[in-house]
Amino acid sequence: MSVYNKWYLCKIAITILLNKTTSFLTDFKQLTKFGLSLSVVISSLSGYLLGAHTISIKTILLLAFGGYCMVGASNAYNQIIERVPDSVMPRTQNRPLPSGRMSVKTAMTIAVIMTILGIIALYMINPKTAMFSAISVFLYTSAYTPLKPVTPLCVFVGAIPGAIPFMLGWVAATNHFGIEAGVLFAIQFFWQFPHFWAIGWLQFDAYKKAGFNMMPTNEKNHVATRLTIIYTLLMIVASIYPVLKRTGEFYILPITAIIVFLLGLVILYYGLKLHKNQDDKTARKLMLSSVLYITLIQIIFVIDKFLH
Repeated sequence: MSVYNKWYLCKIAITILLNKTTSFLTDFKQLTKFGLSLSVVISSLSGYLLGAHTISIKTILLLAFGGYCMVGASNAYNQIIERVPDSVMPRTQNRPLPSGRMSVKTAMTIAVIMTILGIIALYMINPKTAMFSAISVFLYTSAYTPLKPVTPLCVFVGAIPGAIPFMLGWVAATNHFGIEAGVLFAIQFFWQFPHFWAIGWLQFDAYKKAGFNMMPTNEKNHVATRLTIIYTLLMIVASIYPVLKRTGEFYILPITAIIVFLLGLVILYYGLKLHKNQDDKTARKLMLSSVLYITLIQIIFVIDKFLH
C-alpha cells in the first residue's frame, strides 16, 4: 500500500472518529441539558459568592463541576423515565433517547457516573453540600418526574429541588444551613411557579398530548393565572425581605431592594396581563421576564454584597 493510500485511510478514520465524537458530545449536551445545567451552576456560584468571606478557587471549581454533574444526572434520569412521552412532543422528539441515537443503557451509565462524581466533588467541599445536592437529585427523579402525569402538584414538588441550587452555594461557602440559606431557597422556590406555569401555558397542548399535568388547574384559565399572580407576589416579598436585616449575614441595601422590587413588578405586570388576556403571547413574555428576573437578581445581590 502506498504512503498516499495509507494517509488517505488514516484521514478517513480520523474524520469518522471526529464525527462520532462530535455527535456524542452533542447528544451528551442534550441529555444533560447543558444550557439549563449551566444556569443552575451559575445560581449555585452566586449563592457561594454571597456566603463566602474569602473566595476559594478550589471550592468554586468543585462546586461548578459537582453541580453540573448532579444537575446533568438529574436531567439524564428524567429523560430516561420520560423517553416515551418525549417521543410524542415536537419540542423533545429529537432528544438522544426518543430519536434512538442513544440507548437507555448508555444514558443510565452516564447518569450514574455523573451522580458519583458529583457527590464526591461536593463532599470534598463539605458533607452538607453533598447531602442537599443528593436530596435534590432524589426529589427530582423520584418524586417530581413520576408525579408529572399524575397531578399538577408536581410543580410544587419540583420547586423544592429546583430551589436548592441558590442556597446550595451558601452552604458550600459556610457549611451551615440557616436563615440566610432559607431565604435564598424561598426566593427561588416562589420564582418557579410563575416561570413554569408560563411554560406550562405555552406548552399546554404538547404536555396534554404527552399526558402531563403541569397547570395548577389542568386548564388554561383565570384560576391558574390568579395563582400565578399570588406566587409572584410571594416571590417579590421573599426577594426584598433581606432589606429588613432580619436574615442573619445576608441582607441588602435599600436601593437594592427598590431595584429588585421594580424587577419583580415586571413579572407581576405580565402576570396581571395574562390574567386579563389569557393568551400565549403574554405567557411568553411572562416566561422571558421570569428568566431575566432570576438572572439579574443574582447578579444584583452579589454586587450589593460588595457595596457594604
